[in-house]
Amino acid sequence: MLTLRKAEERGQGNYGWLKTSYSFSFANYYDPQYMGFRALRVINQDWVSGGGGFPTHSHRDMEILTYILEGGLEHKDSMGNTSVILPGEVQRMSAGTGVAHSEFNPSRTESVHLLQIWMLPGQQGLPPSYEQKHYSEAEKRGQLRLIGSSDGREGSVTIHQDVNLYATILHEGDRVVYEIPANRHAWIQVARGQLTLNDLPLKTGDGVACSAPETLTLVGSEEESEVLLFDLA
Repeated sequence: MLTLRKAEERGQGNYGWLKTSYSFSFANYYDPQYMGFRALRVINQDWVSGGGGFPTHSHRDMEILTYILEGGLEHKDSMGNTSVILPGEVQRMSAGTGVAHSEFNPSRTESVHLLQIWMLPGQQGLPPSYEQKHYSEAEKRGQLRLIGSSDGREGSVTIHQDVNLYATILHEGDRVVYEIPANRHAWIQVARGQLTLNDLPLKTGDGVACSAPETLTLVGSEEESEVLLFDLA
């Protein structure tokens, strides 16, 4: 059974420099029906205007992923990492025992479009750590590319949680099939574009939960789409 979380029903925030949509309760948005899904705690779709950003702030005991769709985001943290995250790149920061970081849009004229994803770690009190990797469009086009896993296999970033995270880019007619194993759960998040999932039309910002063994069939439409699929314990 598929449960649709419609894009237009998400929480909304507008802070001038930041426009955001919350799939789950976050900041000033609270909905007891949407506190997360399994280990997933946050999926925020953010648009950061030119020169805007998140000043230095702290986290602990959280797996934080940044998935860039457009623009670039400058990252600095208390571990000494400094980078600009670009489209096709995935940043994974394990806050563990504690880390402080900032994220800014270095462009004065172009906005940044990204997904901010938080997952609860499988173990608390881990040492803070950081990864940033690039996955080309060719690796994701018409197929599921593993971009995050508990063991870092196949060049994925290492997430300290029992999860397999896939990304795909679908054109019209592209078809991807995924079998949810027994005792596993799936969340599908449409990062951009339109597609169908088991004949269910989906658009940018839609999310779908599934908590039973099922065959998921994703089919591209006229508008190119980019989709994340979380396979969770």
